[in-house]
Amino acid sequence: MLFNFKSKKIIFAILILLSILIFYAFWNVVSGGYDRQNKAILFLKKIIPNKISRKVRDTIFVIPDLKERNKQLSLQVEKYEQSFDGKLFNKKIYISDNDQKYALKEFFLPFHRLDIRLGWAATENSLRAHYLEIVKDKVLVISGKGQTIYFEKKNIFKDKLLQKDIPNNISNLLMKNKYKLIGIRDLFVEDDKVYISIQHKDENGFTINLYESDLNFEKLNFKPFFKINEYWPVYNVYSGGRIETFKDNKILFSIGYSDVKNAAQDKKSFLGKIIAIDKTTKNYEIISIGNRNPQGLFYAKNRNLVINTEHGPKGGDEINFNYLENKEIPNFGWDIASYGTTYSGKKIYKDSHAKFGFVEPFKYFTPSIGISEIVYLPGTQTLDKKETLFVSSLRAASVYIIKMNDEMNKIISEDRLYFPEQRLRHIEYDKENNVFFIMFENTPSIGILEVKP
Repeated sequence: MLFNFKSKKIIFAILILLSILIFYAFWNVVSGGYDRQNKAILFLKKIIPNKISRKVRDTIFVIPDLKERNKQLSLQVEKYEQSFDGKLFNKKIYISDNDQKYALKEFFLPFHRLDIRLGWAATENSLRAHYLEIVKDKVLVISGKGQTIYFEKKNIFKDKLLQKDIPNNISNLLMKNKYKLIGIRDLFVEDDKVYISIQHKDENGFTINLYESDLNFEKLNFKPFFKINEYWPVYNVYSGGRIETFKDNKILFSIGYSDVKNAAQDKKSFLGKIIAIDKTTKNYEIISIGNRNPQGLFYAKNRNLVINTEHGPKGGDEINFNYLENKEIPNFGWDIASYGTTYSGKKIYKDSHAKFGFVEPFKYFTPSIGISEIVYLPGTQTLDKKETLFVSSLRAASVYIIKMNDEMNKIISEDRLYFPEQRLRHIEYDKENNVFFIMFENTPSIGILEVKP
C-alpha cells in the first residue's frame, strides 16, 4: 500500500513536470519572443500547424500574451511621451555564445515600431524600416516613411540623444510624380551629399530609385539621382536598396530581383544586381549578378573587396565576397543556385554554386537568419587582431561575429550575440568611439554596442 502511494506521488510529480515542460514549449512556439534559431523550437513549430498555435495563444495563453503585449504598449507610451528626447531606457551587459562581454545602451527613436502581428511582408511594416549614417560629429537618421532627424554624436554618453527634426521634400517629391511611398530602403552620406533609396509604386508598378540632396541639417531637398526604369507588378520585400561608398568617384547600389524570374541572370536588367554609379556622369557598371535580395553592402578599400549579404529563400542567407581584381563579373547564382528551398519546402535550386559556374558564398546560413547589414573590421581595428565581420540579422535577432584568417579565405571562429524580441535592421561602426550603432526595429531604438575586454 505504501509502495502504491509513493508510486502515485512519483507519477503525479512526473505529470506535473511534463505539464510544465509542455506549457513552456507551447509558449515558446506561440510567443513572439522565441529564439528563431533554437532547433528544438523550430522543430515544434514545424510539427504544430500555425492555425493551432494561434488558437492556443489566443485561448490557453491569452493572459501571458496580453501581459507581453501590455509590456510592449507601456514601452510605446513611454517612447511617445518623450518625443524627440531620445531617452536612454535600457542599459545592459550581454554575453555572447563564446562568453565575450558587450555593453549595450539603448535610446528611443520617435518613429513607428515594427508590428510583428502584421507579418514581415506587410506593406505597413515596409514603412517601419529605419536607417542611420554617422556624419562626422553628428548622426543622421531616416525613418521608413522618410522623416529625417539628427543628434550630436557626443550625446550617446548622456541620458538623452536630444534629437532634432530636419524638414525634407520627400512627400512633395513623391506627390509631384504621383508615386505612392512603399518605404525608404537606405541612407548614405558622402562628400556633403545625402543619398537615399526609395521603393515606390506608380501606374507602371513597383520600382526602386536613388535620390540625392546637399547635406544640410536645416532642410534636405532631394532630387532624382538614378532611376532603374524597371518595374514589377506585385509588392514584395526583395528590393535590395543598399548604398555604399566605392572607388573612382562612384557609389555602390544593390537591387533585388523582385520576384521577376530570370531577371537576376539577365545582364540587360538591373534586377538582382549590384552596380557602381559614377556620381558625376551617372554612368554605371555592373559589379555582380545573380543576387537575390542584397540587404548588406560593404566596400573594403584595403582589400579592394565588395562584401554583400543577401536573403536566401527559406534558408540559404549568404555572405558573398567579390574581389575586384578578378576580371569577370561574379555571378552568385540566383535564381538557379541556393542552399535554401522554396517557402513551401520544395528543393528546386542547385546546392552547389561552383559546379554550375557560379561563385560559392563565403558563408551561408540555414535556417535563415534574416541577414541584414554587414561591417568589416580589419585586424588593425580589433582587440584580437583578427579580420572580423559583424553581421546584423532580423529573424535571428542577433549580431554574428565571424573571425577570419589574414587571407580572409577561412573562418577561424563564429560567435553570436542575441537580443531577444528585437530585429536588427542596420549596423554601423564608429571608429572614433570604438562602438557600433544598431537600429532595433521592434521598439524602435538606437543601440550603442561596445565590446568589453
